[in-house]
Amino acid sequence: MGRKITIEPITRIEGHGKVTVQLDDDGRVVQSRFHVVEFRGFERFVQGHPYWEAPVLVERLCGICPVSHHLAAAKAVDIIAGVGPEGLTPTAEKMRRLMHYGQMFQSHALHFFHLASPDLLFGADADPAIRNVIGVALMHKDLAVQGVLMRKFGQEIILATAGKKIHGTGAIPGGINKNLSPEERDSFLRGPDPLNADKMIAWAQAAVDFFKDFHKKNTGLIDGFAAFPSNHLSLVRKDGALDFYHGALRAVDADGKRILDDVDYRDYLDHIGEEVRSWSYMKFPYLRALGKADGWYRVGPLARLNTCDFIPTPLAQKEFETYRAYTKGKPNNMSLHTHWARLIELLHSGEVIKQLLLDPDLQGSDLVRKGRKAREGVGLVEAPRGTLFHHYRINADDQITMANLIVSTTHNNEPMNRAVSWVAKNVLDRKTEITEGMLNRVEIAIRAYDPCLSCATHALGRMPLEVALVDARGNLISRKER
Repeated sequence: MGRKITIEPITRIEGHGKVTVQLDDDGRVVQSRFHVVEFRGFERFVQGHPYWEAPVLVERLCGICPVSHHLAAAKAVDIIAGVGPEGLTPTAEKMRRLMHYGQMFQSHALHFFHLASPDLLFGADADPAIRNVIGVALMHKDLAVQGVLMRKFGQEIILATAGKKIHGTGAIPGGINKNLSPEERDSFLRGPDPLNADKMIAWAQAAVDFFKDFHKKNTGLIDGFAAFPSNHLSLVRKDGALDFYHGALRAVDADGKRILDDVDYRDYLDHIGEEVRSWSYMKFPYLRALGKADGWYRVGPLARLNTCDFIPTPLAQKEFETYRAYTKGKPNNMSLHTHWARLIELLHSGEVIKQLLLDPDLQGSDLVRKGRKAREGVGLVEAPRGTLFHHYRINADDQITMANLIVSTTHNNEPMNRAVSWVAKNVLDRKTEITEGMLNRVEIAIRAYDPCLSCATHALGRMPLEVALVDARGNLISRKER
């Protein structure tokens, strides 16, 4: 029967999950799984509500990335309201973009400085009492302050565009409900140091430089940890550029060969299927062209920088060229390089925010368009953690009758399981005692994807961390608790 290791819950992620590792009698890993133990009900909750409520209902999925759900739903109900995906007024589209890039900026800053940096700064085997954001604040004060203020800047952008920092109401069917005043614009462009666009860009560049320096000193750790080939999926702009708000679907394999060649995301059901497995509430998406076994893929920063041709801002493009040169132009399949990609996106978001703030269209007064109503709409954005689908159908009374959401973390379900499997086989195999460092390496593999399990599922309650190692007869060998 062997032994079984359970890690529950995974820490420094958003939501509740656990990992089980099954060992045989000789201590060899025979199975590892990342279980999502929450249950999601939002696809049912919204049914019966009028379609125009969707953008403010579904964002309650999460307090970390509500803007992504707000905008994906808004893009879907735009179509239902008779306004195509490219039919918004310039003011409406650019206000939404500013909201979205503010969201990307604050979320990427939060993840890197608060959740990921403790592992890089202190190491996987460091005392967990120090290996956290409090430890960063105590021993690396400048980095901690930067992380807090960068997130604050992004949240202030969201406040100015969505009306609230969390669960805003800025996007409405066919447009937006406010523009950006000159006073709001000037506060972001010329605000007191450091809360202005130029300082945010400088700090984002410094974060990229920090990771590159760390990578140079720890190449073996960063390159080799949980590295495995995969397919990659994301939006790209019509010209192949990185774009978080709108574009076509592109997928490439581990060698860079196109699987989906810039297809219309409204036809996503023709290209993407979802598999259900008994041991997780989260589904397993796959590309239909390759089938369930081979069609799984990654989304998020790593995938986006593998699928796009270039980044349309100068500083991020320069970093992108360095990043792509490291793998000689081939897709990057190294899990911990997701942090590098995330920081390049942080820099790009800061540049885009400044560009948008300088655009006079944000002070326009033409905010909403209307058209001939449709019964169905699909919206898609690139959320901080990856590609996010929202799909709705309505009846003759304007009530939602069907909702389908495929969130970023769901797309990454299989890759996260593969990462856990890598750690289990390379770290836990044939071990008789659990150490804190072993457990943390499992979590590091998962944290690279910045999973948001509350988006993928939903639950109530508080879960302790308890890991037990038992022998084939059920006798306790080792146990650790948090």
